[in-house]
Amino acid sequence: MNRHLPISRLAFVASDRPEAMEARENLTRRYGDLSLDEAQVIVALGGDGFMLETLHRTLSQPRPIYGMNRGSVGFLMNDYLEDGLLERINTAERAVIHPLSMIAIDSQRRNHRALAINEVSLLRQTRQTAKLSLSVDGTVRMEELVCDGVLVATPAGSTAYNFSAHGPIIPLTAQVLALTPISAFRPRRWRGALLPHTARVTVEILEADKRPVSAVADNYEVRDVREVHISENRDVNLTMLFDAGRSLEERVLAEQFSA
Repeated sequence: MNRHLPISRLAFVASDRPEAMEARENLTRRYGDLSLDEAQVIVALGGDGFMLETLHRTLSQPRPIYGMNRGSVGFLMNDYLEDGLLERINTAERAVIHPLSMIAIDSQRRNHRALAINEVSLLRQTRQTAKLSLSVDGTVRMEELVCDGVLVATPAGSTAYNFSAHGPIIPLTAQVLALTPISAFRPRRWRGALLPHTARVTVEILEADKRPVSAVADNYEVRDVREVHISENRDVNLTMLFDAGRSLEERVLAEQFSA
């Protein structure tokens, strides 16, 4: 898309929430509705979960996505207003993010590949705590972590599950990833690590038959994993649009000062 040409061709997608579907009807009457192939920008109507769904759905034909909140959580969304939509989109600020690549090897030695925009998380499947071994760039950094799980988060995803697990919020330009334990039991005081964005993380599941673990890349889950490899995929560029003065970078910064 030529950034110097005004944006006028929009495609609208909506979650299945009634308010999102109603908003889509109202907006398409005013601004038209093109196919994803024809549109310059995709307007996503829903919450943060729907924004992630839309980003995943359009990986093969990436378009800038402008979200408007018609859901329950709207950190990745702009405020919903029907007036002046084209003006808002044409003056919007861009956030380009890179997802994580996950390769999960299950108990049958099958490889499962997926991309994660927010995080890759490993979670215990039963009442038994998980036992994990953590390696970074081929070097074992923690021989045994006893926990409910562990996750690797992108800067864009650092305010989501990662933050709820007491991980750090990461500015988008920091070029680091968060490696965050989930309810660590041993070592009890370990709070995680910040890794360079080029790091390749390997998680090996110890005592996997007794302590089964699942791996989740955003909303794609693999159960009974034995080993998981996680790294940033710089070949994939995803673009989200935010109203002027309300960039994703500003939102991430402001979140660090919220009560």
